[in-house]
Amino acid sequence: MAEIAVPDGSWTFNGEFLRIVPGSDKGVHELRKTMGEVVVPMEAIAGMAFEPSRKGGHLRLRLRKGADPLSDAVAGSLGPPADPYRLAVPKARAGVAEYFADEVRDTLLVYQTPNSPCDDYLLPGPGVPISATAGDGTAIFDGERVRLEWTGFAGSDKERAGPQEYPLSDLVGVEWKPQSGMGYGTLRFRVKGEGPAQPPQKDPRCVSWGVQRFGGATALVAAAVLARLPREAAELPPPPVSDDVHDAVLRRLAELGELHRSGVLTDDEFARAKQAVIRRLEG
Repeated sequence: MAEIAVPDGSWTFNGEFLRIVPGSDKGVHELRKTMGEVVVPMEAIAGMAFEPSRKGGHLRLRLRKGADPLSDAVAGSLGPPADPYRLAVPKARAGVAEYFADEVRDTLLVYQTPNSPCDDYLLPGPGVPISATAGDGTAIFDGERVRLEWTGFAGSDKERAGPQEYPLSDLVGVEWKPQSGMGYGTLRFRVKGEGPAQPPQKDPRCVSWGVQRFGGATALVAAAVLARLPREAAELPPPPVSDDVHDAVLRRLAELGELHRSGVLTDDEFARAKQAVIRRLEG
C-alpha cells in the first residue's frame, strides 16, 4: 500500500483502488470539499505523475476518457485548486510523492491496465440531490429534473423568463467552462429541439458567472447530470455555433493553449481537444 498525506489532502493506493480525501485546510477549494471522498478503481486510471516545482509540486492523476463524468464535463479546464485529481505537495514531501507515483505506474504496468476510452462510467459521479450557486443563478438537480433559479446578478432576460425546469429526459447534454479573462464562466444545459446558443447572460438554460463570483461547485452539478444521461444522448454533437458565440469558441482555443503550456493537458489531450473545438467552429 502507498499513502501520502499533506495539508491539501490524502491519497491512498492499495493496488485496486485509489482513495482521495480532500484536506480540511481552509485553502482547499469549495468544489473538492463538496465532492468529498472519491474512490477511483484501478481500471479507471490511465496514468499518474509527480510534477515538481520550486515549492514542491503536484501529484496528478490521469483518468481514462469516459471513466469519470466530472472529467468529461470539465474537459480538462479545472485549475489546480479545484481539480480533485491533483494534490499539492510541499517540498518536504516531494520524495514521498515520487514514490507514490512510481507505485501506481508500476501497478498499471504489471496488470496491463488499458488506457483506451471506457464504454461506461467507472466512477458514479456526484450524488443527488445536489445544488450550486454562482454568478446569476443556482442550479439544482434531484436526479430527475434540473431547476435553475436566478440570483440578484441575473439580467432582465432571465428575470423575465423566471425559474426554469428541465426533466432529465429533455436533456441531450451539459457543458461547463470556467470564467476566463473577460468571458463568462458557464454551466449550460442542452435541451432537445433548442435553437442557436444565446449569450450566457441572456440564455435561460445557462447559469453564468463573471468576475463577481467564481464557479463554486457548479462543475459537480454538470457531472451529476452527465452521469445520468444515456451515453448515446450525451455524445450527440453540439448545436451549430452561432455568430454570437464565435468569439467564445476562439477564447476556448486560447484557454486550451494555456492549459497545454502549463502541463495540465498532454500533447495528445491538447490535440484532441483543439480538433473538437475547431470542428465545432467550422460547423
